[in-house]
Amino acid sequence: MAKNQVTYLELPTEDTAVLKAFYGQVFGWTHQDWGSEYATVHGSGLEIGYNGTEDGRSKAPLPMVETDDIAAAEEQVRAAGGTITVPTFAYPGGRRFHFTDPAGNELAVMQPGA
Repeated sequence: MAKNQVTYLELPTEDTAVLKAFYGQVFGWTHQDWGSEYATVHGSGLEIGYNGTEDGRSKAPLPMVETDDIAAAEEQVRAAGGTITVPTFAYPGGRRFHFTDPAGNELAVMQPGA
Protein backbone atom coordinates (compact mmCIF):
# COMPACT_ATOMS: atom_id res chain seq x y z
CA MET A 1 0.00 0.00 0.00
CA ALA A 2 1.24 3.48 -0.80
CA LYS A 3 2.27 5.58 2.17
CA ASN A 4 0.00 8.24 3.65
CA GLN A 5 -3.26 6.67 2.52
CA VAL A 6 -6.22 5.71 4.69
CA THR A 7 -5.94 1.94 4.90
CA TYR A 8 -7.98 1.09 8.00
CA LEU A 9 -11.12 2.24 9.80
CA GLU A 10 -11.73 1.44 13.44
CA LEU A 11 -15.29 1.51 14.76
CA PRO A 12 -15.76 2.02 18.50
CA THR A 13 -18.17 -0.24 20.35
CA GLU A 14 -18.97 -1.37 23.85
CA ASP A 15 -19.74 -4.87 22.54
CA THR A 16 -17.87 -6.37 19.59
CA ALA A 17 -20.31 -9.30 19.43
CA VAL A 18 -23.17 -6.91 18.63
CA LEU A 19 -21.30 -5.31 15.71
CA LYS A 20 -20.15 -8.68 14.40
CA ALA A 21 -23.73 -9.95 14.38
CA PHE A 22 -25.11 -6.75 12.84
CA TYR A 23 -22.61 -6.36 10.00
CA GLY A 24 -22.51 -10.10 9.40
CA GLN A 25 -26.29 -10.10 8.91
CA VAL A 26 -26.46 -6.88 6.89
CA PHE A 27 -23.43 -7.30 4.60
CA GLY A 28 -22.26 -10.88 5.10
CA TRP A 29 -18.93 -9.76 6.52
CA THR A 30 -16.91 -12.31 8.47
CA HIS A 31 -14.68 -11.57 11.43
CA GLN A 32 -11.51 -12.58 13.22
CA ASP A 33 -11.38 -12.10 16.98
CA TRP A 34 -8.29 -10.70 18.68
CA GLY A 35 -9.33 -11.38 22.23
CA SER A 36 -12.78 -10.53 23.54
CA GLU A 37 -12.65 -6.79 22.84
CA TYR A 38 -11.28 -6.50 19.30
CA ALA A 39 -12.26 -8.03 15.97
CA THR A 40 -11.20 -7.41 12.39
CA VAL A 41 -13.53 -7.57 9.41
CA HIS A 42 -13.12 -9.62 6.26
CA GLY A 43 -14.96 -8.78 3.04
CA SER A 44 -15.63 -5.08 3.57
CA GLY A 45 -13.21 -3.68 0.96
CA LEU A 46 -11.41 -1.33 3.35
CA GLU A 47 -9.88 -3.04 6.37
CA ILE A 48 -12.05 -2.44 9.44
CA GLY A 49 -11.73 -3.24 13.13
CA TYR A 50 -14.22 -3.12 15.99
CA ASN A 51 -12.60 -1.70 19.14
CA GLY A 52 -14.32 -2.58 22.38
CA THR A 53 -11.44 -1.81 24.73
CA GLU A 54 -12.53 0.76 27.26
CA ASP A 55 -9.17 2.52 27.52
CA GLY A 56 -8.40 2.55 23.77
CA ARG A 57 -11.81 3.18 22.25
CA SER A 58 -12.30 6.37 20.26
CA LYS A 59 -15.51 8.41 20.49
CA ALA A 60 -16.21 8.18 16.75
CA PRO A 61 -15.02 6.08 13.81
CA LEU A 62 -11.24 6.35 13.62
CA PRO A 63 -9.60 6.47 10.16
CA MET A 64 -5.99 5.25 10.12
CA VAL A 65 -3.36 6.56 7.74
CA GLU A 66 -0.53 4.15 6.95
CA THR A 67 3.03 5.48 6.91
CA ASP A 68 6.51 4.07 6.57
CA ASP A 69 8.01 6.49 9.14
CA ILE A 70 5.84 6.92 12.22
CA ALA A 71 8.30 9.22 14.04
CA ALA A 72 8.41 11.63 11.09
CA ALA A 73 4.62 11.55 10.79
CA GLU A 74 4.22 12.44 14.47
CA GLU A 75 6.60 15.39 14.04
CA GLN A 76 4.70 16.55 10.94
CA VAL A 77 1.37 16.42 12.79
CA ARG A 78 2.75 18.59 15.58
CA ALA A 79 4.45 21.02 13.18
CA ALA A 80 1.21 21.50 11.25
CA GLY A 81 -0.79 22.33 14.40
CA GLY A 82 -2.26 18.92 15.25
CA THR A 83 -2.50 17.59 18.80
CA ILE A 84 -1.25 14.13 19.75
CA THR A 85 -4.04 12.54 21.81
CA VAL A 86 -2.53 9.05 22.21
CA PRO A 87 1.27 8.76 22.01
CA THR A 88 2.83 6.09 19.81
CA PHE A 89 2.22 2.58 21.15
CA ALA A 90 2.79 -0.97 19.93
CA TYR A 91 -0.10 -3.28 19.06
CA PRO A 92 -0.25 -6.62 17.20
CA GLY A 93 -0.25 -4.93 13.76
CA GLY A 94 2.69 -2.57 14.38
CA ARG A 95 2.75 0.87 16.03
CA ARG A 96 0.36 3.80 15.94
CA PHE A 97 -0.55 7.13 17.50
CA HIS A 98 -3.77 9.17 17.55
CA PHE A 99 -4.12 12.88 16.91
CA THR A 100 -6.71 15.58 16.38
CA ASP A 101 -6.56 17.99 13.48
CA PRO A 102 -7.31 21.73 13.90
CA ALA A 103 -11.06 21.03 13.44
CA GLY A 104 -11.07 18.44 16.24
CA ASN A 105 -11.30 15.31 14.04
CA GLU A 106 -9.45 12.33 15.49
CA LEU A 107 -7.34 10.14 13.21
CA ALA A 108 -4.54 7.67 13.75
CA VAL A 109 -1.28 7.08 11.95
CA MET A 110 0.00 3.52 11.85
CA GLN A 111 3.19 1.83 10.72
CA PRO A 112 2.67 -1.89 10.13
CA GLY A 113 5.02 -4.38 11.68
CA ALA A 114 7.20 -1.70 13.22
